[in-house]
Amino acid sequence: MDLGTAMQELEALGKERLKKMYMSNGAHEPVFGVATGEMKPLFKKIKINQPLAEQLYATGNYDAMYFAGIIADPKAMTAADFDRWIDSAYFYMLSDFVVAVTLAEAPIAQDVSDAWIASGDELKMSAGWNCYCWQIGNQPDSAFSEQKLSDMLDDVAKSIHAAPERTKYAMNQFIYTVGISYLPLHAKATETALAVGPVEVNGTKGKSKFLNAAETIRKAVEKNQIGFKRKHVRC
Repeated sequence: MDLGTAMQELEALGKERLKKMYMSNGAHEPVFGVATGEMKPLFKKIKINQPLAEQLYATGNYDAMYFAGIIADPKAMTAADFDRWIDSAYFYMLSDFVVAVTLAEAPIAQDVSDAWIASGDELKMSAGWNCYCWQIGNQPDSAFSEQKLSDMLDDVAKSIHAAPERTKYAMNQFIYTVGISYLPLHAKATETALAVGPVEVNGTKGKSKFLNAAETIRKAVEKNQIGFKRKHVRC
């Protein structure tokens, strides 16, 4: 399938209601408003196609960029490719749910994520922390250095309250993802969550809301979900 046909197929799946919702979360034109579940039949037609993924991502159309992440071949992408993608990810739904998710299936995921976390850029940091979350929630515990993740929990505890807005969300998610899906550090993540306490972020209509990793871990314990791993990262 060529780019023109793929764009026509995506546009035909667009819904005005979803377009408004995506734009209310930060997407801007061009955007069709395609439900992610509606993209699966199109993926079955195209399958993994890195050249087409690059063309779709370069359109700047939100839905095309999202679909690019579904058909991309992460193992074929270099650090420079991921840097190019994150530089074009203009809001969190792209940085965290397209770029970070795609990166999570790449062999270079941790190296790229480490560089983004250290960058000081809000969306790069958010994508880096989120990439670790996607990986930890999918890969066996043996794929990670316990000491490294422990040190990262320490870094989160020191810096989360002063971090940029989207980075706070990602750091909070890192705490509870480690607590739920990485058994060797369940206890430490729980302690870290309690020490950090509620994390204030901007909510709707200018009101603050609070993220609480300790509460998320507690609920997972009650539901016997500790050790949970998802089968797939990308849909």
